Amino acid sequence: MVTAFLGTVQFCYRLEVRAFFFLSAKLELVLLLDVNCGLILQLGGVRVLESQMSTDELVTVDNISQDELESTSSGKEEDWRENLEQKSSETNSTPGVGLDHFIPKPVGTGRNLLVANHGGMFSRSIMEKWDSPRLNLILDRLSECEKQNLINLVKLQNDGTVEVDLEKDEHVASELLKFQSFEESTMNGTLISESKESVPRLQIVILVVGTRGDVQPFLAIAKKLQEYGHRVRLATHATFDTFIKSAGVDFYPLGGDPRALAGYMARNKGIIPSGPTEISFQRKQLKVIIDSLLPACIAPDLESGVPFRAQAIIANPTACGHTHVAEALRVPLHIFFTMPWTPTYEFSHPLARVPQSAGYWLSYIIVDLLIWWGIRGIINDFRKRKLKLAPVAYFSMYSGSISHLPTGYMWSPHVVPKPSDWGPLVDVVGYCFLNLGSKYQPQEDLIQWIQKGSKPLYFGFGSMPLDDPKRTTDVIMEAIKDTGQRGIIDRGWGNLGNLAEVPDNVFVLEECPHDWLFPQCSALVHHGGAGTTATGLKAGCPTTIVPFFGDQFFWGDRIYQKGLGPAPIPISQLSLDNLSNSIKFMLQPEVKSRAMEIAKLFETEDGVTAAVDAFHRHLPSELPLPTPSPMVEDHANPLQWLFIQLGKLCTLPCGGV
Repeated sequence: MVTAFLGTVQFCYRLEVRAFFFLSAKLELVLLLDVNCGLILQLGGVRVLESQMSTDELVTVDNISQDELESTSSGKEEDWRENLEQKSSETNSTPGVGLDHFIPKPVGTGRNLLVANHGGMFSRSIMEKWDSPRLNLILDRLSECEKQNLINLVKLQNDGTVEVDLEKDEHVASELLKFQSFEESTMNGTLISESKESVPRLQIVILVVGTRGDVQPFLAIAKKLQEYGHRVRLATHATFDTFIKSAGVDFYPLGGDPRALAGYMARNKGIIPSGPTEISFQRKQLKVIIDSLLPACIAPDLESGVPFRAQAIIANPTACGHTHVAEALRVPLHIFFTMPWTPTYEFSHPLARVPQSAGYWLSYIIVDLLIWWGIRGIINDFRKRKLKLAPVAYFSMYSGSISHLPTGYMWSPHVVPKPSDWGPLVDVVGYCFLNLGSKYQPQEDLIQWIQKGSKPLYFGFGSMPLDDPKRTTDVIMEAIKDTGQRGIIDRGWGNLGNLAEVPDNVFVLEECPHDWLFPQCSALVHHGGAGTTATGLKAGCPTTIVPFFGDQFFWGDRIYQKGLGPAPIPISQLSLDNLSNSIKFMLQPEVKSRAMEIAKLFETEDGVTAAVDAFHRHLPSELPLPTPSPMVEDHANPLQWLFIQLGKLCTLPCGGV
């Protein structure tokens, strides 16, 4: 049985009702002693305040008696605080295990890097030195009442988006929006680092969680990094083993099944689980993914046994634990992604729906927070169990926000220009194409079919699962007939195009590189994945996007706003009428002309090279310096000696200070 303050319980009750699906089935209640703010009741996880509270001040509810709790509710806070401090010293006499439990700022002032096979150290840039653990971010500066009011502005929609309605409480909204100026000012600072003529050779791990469309641009970046002499390991799901190795890049398996993840996303219209069964599924998938991140960064090659230790990490945000592994290993982290994740005033988060433009910036903060609530238990367990790091605050945005990290967005600025409020840490590098079509040998019957008539339409939903593939196939077949067109149906993971008899004007395709296929087509109908959308635009094809979840709606809106296709049709609303009308819209000459114009602009872009340049540019700026050799530890001062010994125990690159 758990009792606590009435006001706090009321807040927790509202949170559970509104966000029940973010919470694990087993809730851990923790009472915290905050010397400035008094007592706080939190659901799950542990709040560690960098300058206000140590790990010795954490006491679980199980260690507190009913009398002690009642003494607090009756106003005897000072007496209870003394009892709590005494209880804390009794139950936590042994400090936490791991180097970072003893150091307020876990990320050190330098990173061990390998330069031409010799030890070296990079100092951190000015931007990185700002509030390293990020425990004092925006939400950590809000009062508990303000945090409670923030929750009241949020409503989860059936399509998986988060609605942020500032009109519910204009006073609270105006107070929250005051914090925007802080984030903008930190993002618009200047970096010390500049482009270098000589780039040190590094061991780099790329952590990617997602479908093949998510993996492909990172594979292109990996190949380009290898041209600079880096040793690159691409860590992603085991199903992409052959795909990665055939491109000449080292592979390491991450946990999780991309098919299962895609199915989960489709069922839940996004990343937030919709019920108890989905909570269990999400937690299992996330746990195996997160637990595999550290081995991906430090384990020897699984086939050759060649040692590997990441000296820099590149990741997409869906890898979840990337920031924590980088913190433990003390290496630079660079985020690359295909959808906006950095707060901006110019458009809302792709996973949010914001009626008022004033709330665009705030939507990123809220989505980060909601995601963090969903994964915080797994992350904090990972930090304590695997990384030997202190847990992260319940209301902290340290784990979700990437605003303090170098970030590269892999889309063309001609499609979505870089917002004016994104500072120098953020780059819009352009689309990163792998160009698989250049070596593709198409099947003979496909070539013959294409050459028989006019350019066909393309229909395909990639890795998206379909609840009713037969119905979707029937709608496509009827639309082809209604518009008098030819059509290619790409089966994908949804098993589209299961026909007893295939008519002459239809070709059912198993697999084919889009960069070879799309130039053969007149127009495209697909799910709106970032990579598929990019390849279609490069081919100059008008596009109809049928979004399933997530950023697919964002790209559908961008296609529509640019006049490159009709308004997106959510998969749940796909019908003969709206699909036929969309096809007719795409076949208009002026739409094709606009598509060809933007394809022409892509010819001057090289997103892969720009991404690699951005990675090098945001590395810490100072040249590598020699590090103490492990052989001279007898001459090290006491602090250096401690770091060396702990580095050996924790298998962390802590060879110097």
